[in-house]
Amino acid sequence: MPQLVRFYIRHTLIGFAVAAAFVAALLWFNVANLWHLVSTSDVGVLAVFLLFMFHGIVFSGVQFGISIMRLAEDDADRGSRGPQHAEALVPIPVRDERRR
Repeated sequence: MPQLVRFYIRHTLIGFAVAAAFVAALLWFNVANLWHLVSTSDVGVLAVFLLFMFHGIVFSGVQFGISIMRLAEDDADRGSRGPQHAEALVPIPVRDERRR
């Protein structure tokens, strides 16, 4: 399996694990009386599954995005901060051909 695919799968699973912990914390702390709503409803299992899936999609996307951005080169390698310019900017006079 290519290294990029393994990288994607690993960080997607990390995102889904964080989502599972988040949904468990929502239910454990009974945020907005969510535990009571889920436990007394006949479609509570579906609601928890959908809550987990949608949070998993969001959290895995964020996790993968952060991990990709952390692969960038470090600014310390360039020697100084900011963009590197070869020359200073010099204004160039422009004549308007329409005016005579």
